Amino acid sequence: MAHMDDLSIPVSAKYWLRKARVPAAMLSRPIVAASDADGAVLLDLSIAGGQIEAVVPAGASAYDGLPSVDVGGRLVWPGLVDMHTHLDKGHIVDRTTNPDGTFTGARLATIADRGRYWTEQDVRRRMEFGLRCALAHGVAAIRTHIDSYEGQSEISWKVFRELRDAWRDKIVLQAASICPIDLLEGDAGIGLADLVARSGGVLGGVTRAFNEDHSENVTSLDTLLDRLFHLAAERSLDIDLHVDETGDPRAASLIHVADAAIRNKFKGKVVCGHCCSLAVQPDELVRETLRRCADAGIAIVSLPIVNMYLQDRMDARTPRWRGVTLIREMRAAGLEVAIGGDNCRDPFHAYGDHDMVDTFRQAIRIAHLDHPFGDVTRLIGPAPAAIIGAAPFGMITAGGPARLILFSARNLNELMSRPQSDRIVIKDGKRLDAELPDYAELGEELSLAAE
Repeated sequence: MAHMDDLSIPVSAKYWLRKARVPAAMLSRPIVAASDADGAVLLDLSIAGGQIEAVVPAGASAYDGLPSVDVGGRLVWPGLVDMHTHLDKGHIVDRTTNPDGTFTGARLATIADRGRYWTEQDVRRRMEFGLRCALAHGVAAIRTHIDSYEGQSEISWKVFRELRDAWRDKIVLQAASICPIDLLEGDAGIGLADLVARSGGVLGGVTRAFNEDHSENVTSLDTLLDRLFHLAAERSLDIDLHVDETGDPRAASLIHVADAAIRNKFKGKVVCGHCCSLAVQPDELVRETLRRCADAGIAIVSLPIVNMYLQDRMDARTPRWRGVTLIREMRAAGLEVAIGGDNCRDPFHAYGDHDMVDTFRQAIRIAHLDHPFGDVTRLIGPAPAAIIGAAPFGMITAGGPARLILFSARNLNELMSRPQSDRIVIKDGKRLDAELPDYAELGEELSLAAE
């Protein structure tokens, strides 16, 4: 079998990618073919004019004399979908650090950085840096949350609109607003909802009060949720919320969100992210919460890496829990669940590179999503694509875009065991030559000694 460096993706408009091992969970429709222990099938993909023309069992076609490349049973995935990240916060860790690694420290550090640095130029530079990282790693679609506070909203949403248009042929870019839910009251809420609508965005928020962390439920939470749903319904906006990002079992906003969606007969899509406290609540409350979420049609995005990083962090004490929501139980209850990358090199998470393959690899370990792997690849492809409306990205389908990732790994164990930094990204049927941007482009001068 040829080494990855020796694989040459044809430059012709039409060719075959042969013996590609594709997880069945990443196919738009079932294909009858022999599958391996991970549920992946060996397929031939016909590429034509930047599209996937046909998807057939390996060896089923005569190839019509077209150029072809035998990838030797290596894994081939679709371009991935990161449905929850924060491009506007990203890459500020070198100038503004989290003093203690806690959620409170992250919130306060971000407030300070936002007030001092977030000009249009600064936000654009960092957001585009993140997009370039994601593109090189094989991400095809992103939903980013935009800090939406008075004095900042117009700046950051303007940058988003410009980048969405500039990157239209590279990455599908969506945005959701984020601010504490009590800031949606009065004229400020109307103004933000109007801005989101004008920008083609999603109305979001956090189920905590301004200048507070997630703990027990916000006073008048139901009234505030009704306000949120009313603002969204008036403008035909979807909703995307940060919910219960804490290990405090008293925080039970998720069930209130479900009830609000039902009470308001909301017709749009509702996404809830984090939902950490659910993992430390009594089983009876968990079952009832999941039942109501299923009734309301709420989708969940889990952010395992950042939640494990922030939750249960205390000075001089090892964390006692992982901070991850109940992914298996949610899926068993019929909820659509996805995994997202969340924060990248900012006070909420000091590390990361907008790489959904890395997110997947870590999530498997953190949330024990193996033994067996089953359809776990759905969580970073078809599931988030369906939730945010980014299909046909996130899946391999005849007639869909030839947006693919070719790995050296032949199965999920091999993918989990090496970083896959030698992956080949294919866009519009051609090998993508995008490189990861140099950190020096961020323009931050690093101190060589403690000041």
